[in-house]
Amino acid sequence: MKYTTIPKTDIKVSKICLGTMTWGNQNTEAEGHAQMDYALEQGVNFFDTAEMYPVPASPESQGETSRIIGSWFKKTGNRDKVILASKIVGRPSDYTAHIRTSGLQSESIAEAVDAELKRLQTDYIDIYQIHWPERETNTFGKRDYVHNPDDEWNDNFNEVLHKMEEQIKAGKVRHIGISNEKAWGTMRFLEESKTHSLPRMRTIQNAYSLLNRTYEGDLAEISMREQIGLLAYSPMAFGVLSGKYIKGTAADNARLKLFPRFARYSSEQCTEATKQYLKIAENNNMTLAQMSLAFVNQQPFVTSNIIGATTMEQLKENIDSVNLNLSTEVLDEINKVHEIIPNPSV
Repeated sequence: MKYTTIPKTDIKVSKICLGTMTWGNQNTEAEGHAQMDYALEQGVNFFDTAEMYPVPASPESQGETSRIIGSWFKKTGNRDKVILASKIVGRPSDYTAHIRTSGLQSESIAEAVDAELKRLQTDYIDIYQIHWPERETNTFGKRDYVHNPDDEWNDNFNEVLHKMEEQIKAGKVRHIGISNEKAWGTMRFLEESKTHSLPRMRTIQNAYSLLNRTYEGDLAEISMREQIGLLAYSPMAFGVLSGKYIKGTAADNARLKLFPRFARYSSEQCTEATKQYLKIAENNNMTLAQMSLAFVNQQPFVTSNIIGATTMEQLKENIDSVNLNLSTEVLDEINKVHEIIPNPSV
């Protein structure tokens, strides 16, 4: 395993992070435990969860993923071997109304942290992230920003950082991060931290893959110049970048078969780009999954690559990607496809 350091901390994390959002829905507790056992054996010391997991979110399953992690901690006593990240939901919506209908207020953050600690059976979270912005902006597949003058959100970056500081001082959270954030929001958080000596966002968890390289715009520069590390999620684009949907080998319990509404990576352009990436991989004696993950692993702004798997076979292949280095020639071929079909998904 390869390791990196969370920027401006002494926390070393594996380049591969174990994503968990299928546990409690597509995966059972026993399967989640088996994945954690195997990942830890392979040197993966970084796990990521969220209060709303598993996905799709529902009142019946909410928090089940974290409860599965908590029962594993209790069973194995391995809490001190894991760097643990979790998230609080951002802007209230119908999708998360079963969790709370208030925003990132003082009581919301405090209650969310306490509830998550209870589910996880631990007394601290290493990195606590805001799952998406509280303001209206272009997240989750929206390509362009369209301003809504009627958005009732008021600038509360300073207030949120103060409330996070309370959790840090209480010893319940070690560091904080953001997720699904844009360049403006990222810089506003960093500005408030510098100006008012408040806790600093250490990481940003955004989508990044061969089919969605939008992070390479303004946010990649922010990562490098401001030292805020990307925790890349959906590096396999909901499994599309395994090639299984093109080849017709996807199992009945594959994510896009179970939940076809998750069509973020299913456009004609995504399919065509995937076909071309598959050809590059096969011509170079790699699986598309290995090539896709290795591409993410090699980016200088990526602190850790969040992989998710529903089977042990997938998990092993995903973790093994850390041992693959793509040649300049392969990267050139990938970039040629990207030039012709840039960011077919966002």
